[in-house]
Amino acid sequence: MSPTTSTSPQLSRSQITHLSALLASSFHDDGLTRWMIPDERLRSELLPGFFRVFVELSAAYDGVLTTPDGDAVLLFLPPGAEPDEEALDAAFAEALGEHVDALRTIAHLQAERHPHGPPHYYVSFGAVRADRQQSGLISGLLGEVLTRADAEGVAVYAEASSPGGEAATRRAGFERLGGDIPLPKSGPTLRPMWRDPR
Repeated sequence: MSPTTSTSPQLSRSQITHLSALLASSFHDDGLTRWMIPDERLRSELLPGFFRVFVELSAAYDGVLTTPDGDAVLLFLPPGAEPDEEALDAAFAEALGEHVDALRTIAHLQAERHPHGPPHYYVSFGAVRADRQQSGLISGLLGEVLTRADAEGVAVYAEASSPGGEAATRRAGFERLGGDIPLPKSGPTLRPMWRDPR
């Protein structure tokens, strides 16, 4: 029996709130979110709403994987997903207020480098509860996406925002896809990662 459960798109309101908080906590000190929202207190306030948009987006495409106890979550979009960009921008503007312009900068740079050729899954975020990190939970969830992608004969794409994220994708068979995506004003870099089907 698989140790993970695909819970979308039947996520309850409480599940969405829990997973959004888990992601917010995990990414509170990530270089990307620190660049986007420099003030630590404000970052704590805004990130749950920011990640809620991503959880709901992925859930709409059956793209939320979580462990049964909710200690780990992985968000992704399947091949062919076409979100409503205007609606997403409005949701992010509501969640982030004046900090939405920083997100728009990130999104623009990501879009410039996002592969548009072969069909692929796009893994956006993964998080594990602090006291259960290094326990293989994310690898297990990512493995489910890879198994699905391999069965369909399609690739998987991700952007690592930290050395740890890059290491996790490399262990799963990803390779770098071109150079880094540097953010302006001495911001952090995103590392495009690609895995062909096997």
